[in-house]
Amino acid sequence: MRGGIAVMAVLAALAPRPAAAQPAPAPAPAIGRTIAVLGFDALGMEADKVARLETLFRMELERLAGRSTPSPREIARALRGTALARCGGENTCLAAIGKKLAVEVVVTGNVAQLGDSHVINIKAIDALSGKELRRIASDPLRGTPDELIDAVRVAAYRLLAPEKLLGSVSVLADIAGAEVRLDGRPVGKTPLPRAVERIALGKHRLEVVADGYSPFADDVEVRFQKTTRVLVTLAAEAVRPRLDLARRGKPQPAPRRWYNSTWFMVGAGVAAVVVGASIGYALSREDVVNCSAAPESCR
Repeated sequence: MRGGIAVMAVLAALAPRPAAAQPAPAPAPAIGRTIAVLGFDALGMEADKVARLETLFRMELERLAGRSTPSPREIARALRGTALARCGGENTCLAAIGKKLAVEVVVTGNVAQLGDSHVINIKAIDALSGKELRRIASDPLRGTPDELIDAVRVAAYRLLAPEKLLGSVSVLADIAGAEVRLDGRPVGKTPLPRAVERIALGKHRLEVVADGYSPFADDVEVRFQKTTRVLVTLAAEAVRPRLDLARRGKPQPAPRRWYNSTWFMVGAGVAAVVVGASIGYALSREDVVNCSAAPESCR
């Protein structure tokens, strides 16, 4: 009982939310056509959980298509006692079920559990021709309730309104005036007044550049009807000394000193000659005194 109440609360919380329109590829083949959703098969997963996901999927389809679909009880009543009740998922018998239910498109699928992950597979069959219109397979999911619910809602949009599979990115930077680019396209300067909206799901390249700061570049994941918030911190570039290229390469003269002057060098040379002559003359004189020849010199 508690599980049922919890599921109803989750479904109530997923009331229709406006999605921004965007020019897109060709609309899904099921647009404007009557649809019947057959039960999802449970592969390695509890049947009651799969039934709840199927209910959510049907609700999204009805909201997008703007019309109701046959309920599981109505489908079971129409197929009771016929060979179609034992349809194994082949396109031919699915097309026959569509004709029996008087609808144009039949949708069926399964939810498979692979260890801790889950995969959702859905296909749509044209009841008139028996041809497959579209096949949808989710990436492996961790199996959390939010992931499974989002995957089912995305599958409904891929089937009926792929052009509305959009999200947004909000950029918060620590400086003002930085240019913000998304996939190489300028989208404004910081601080951005609002989130960048109408972005296709998946990875996108975000860049934030400003003079004097190292650029920021990273991949951001855009999710269905969610805003991805990115906090950007720009690092200031190191200041490098400026070089005077006009004077670079020209030798600069050394400062002149007083002892390097020409007059000082000439004067020093003359002084050296005089001193040398004096010393030579002094050395040439006799230092021995003959007291016998000159007794007065020895007194």
